[in-house]
Amino acid sequence: MVEIVRSTVLDAPLEAVWQLLRDFATAVPIPVADAVGALEGGKDAASVGASRIAGPWRERLIELDERNHSLRTCLVDSPLPLYGYVARQQLRRITDGEGTFWQWRASFATDPYREADLVARVADEVIAAGFATIRARVARTRASSSLPSVSRVARASAPVARREEGPIETSLVMVSRHGGPEVLENAQANVLPPGPGQVRVRQTAIGLNYIDVYCRTGAYPLLTPPGTPGMEAAGQVIDVGDGVVGFLPGDRVVYAAPPVGAYAGVRNVTADSLVIIPDGIDDETAAAAMLKGLSAEYLLNRVHRVRAGDRVLVHSAAGGVGLLLCQWAKKLGAVVLGTVSTPDKARLAREHGCDYPIISRGTDFLKPVQDATKGKGCDVVYDGIGRASFLESFEALAPLGHLVSYGQASGALAPFDPAILSRKSASLSRPVLFHYTANPETLRAMAANLFAAIGEGLRASPRQRYKLSDAARAHRDLEGRRTVGASVLVP
Repeated sequence: MVEIVRSTVLDAPLEAVWQLLRDFATAVPIPVADAVGALEGGKDAASVGASRIAGPWRERLIELDERNHSLRTCLVDSPLPLYGYVARQQLRRITDGEGTFWQWRASFATDPYREADLVARVADEVIAAGFATIRARVARTRASSSLPSVSRVARASAPVARREEGPIETSLVMVSRHGGPEVLENAQANVLPPGPGQVRVRQTAIGLNYIDVYCRTGAYPLLTPPGTPGMEAAGQVIDVGDGVVGFLPGDRVVYAAPPVGAYAGVRNVTADSLVIIPDGIDDETAAAAMLKGLSAEYLLNRVHRVRAGDRVLVHSAAGGVGLLLCQWAKKLGAVVLGTVSTPDKARLAREHGCDYPIISRGTDFLKPVQDATKGKGCDVVYDGIGRASFLESFEALAPLGHLVSYGQASGALAPFDPAILSRKSASLSRPVLFHYTANPETLRAMAANLFAAIGEGLRASPRQRYKLSDAARAHRDLEGRRTVGASVLVP
């Protein structure tokens, strides 16, 4: 399949442009050079399934989304070899002024020897000409004073971002040297306009994760002092750099990716690491859920595909990742066991899908696991504890079981003889989330799975909130096991 993406900006309010574009009877047909054709069957101009004919061309409206100001069409008949042609057009409001961003995305297959020619023809004769036609109609209606101004159009749903041109001063947290929570220091800095491929984001919520502790202490070589920790945040786009497509000022976005630097009010982020936050998910939930939720998604669906009836052991089952693992594994039909440190956390884990909460300090869980599984062991163990729990986690496996060591809260694994795995024909994985999310398409597919799960009831909202200036206290609580579930820092 060939895909062509083009965009333009019209100097007119979104609502007015949408009224022109959504009228399938008079909107730009394919190709523009042909006369506008009539609708077949007397259908309404904005009715999904309506077809229009323009000479040898026949086009059908297959989707009309009033809320998101988008439509999709397909070619039913064409004199050219445009096989499976589908076009999606979407309008988005530009918050700096009264402009409208219009994106046109077309995909089709064709004969290899015609591909270059047809790509050029669709880009020029269809898309570019379509932009020009609607632009001219906007100009005519504006000249006749029939085009409504933004002041006369309800804009309750419009983002409230504004475009910035120069540096923006922001508060942030610095790590002056590797060490304990006391090395986290509050500071101020200027954030320059975004460079090529970057997006400048005004952050509204920042995820607190154990990987931030690893960076602060130097256990992970991701932060060289002085520097700013943090891998995850949500916020609103301020402006975008050259070459960025798909993001506009005012968009709500979230990310969970290196490089570190999320502990800040404003930050430049690589566009490829960003994901649009769906309507219905607030910024704090997105920031709390992104890194932990993507971790749960890849652990359950990619590192080890959990199936109905699997016996699953989740360590730190009342933690941020643990609560998501328990819920999601239960939804997949697994029998879920989980280790926790207190009775209160045991109750919380049970409320989130853990069938057998086990109160443990990470080294005394083997017998309860054997009792709960009637001696069979677990098909998979998700272990984020590391050194302290590794050997006992192995013993808790069933034959052919899979030990997934995805963290090291108690320290890195001690050296061991891999031949130990042969005792159970077991497998061992030491996966890293960011290897799975390095491809933007994979990242967005994983995020879509996560957002869908949240929409279906996966509970991911933060249970603790701290001011960004209280990051040191947040780290003390996290390391002291005084938190449950997810936490966020608020700038």
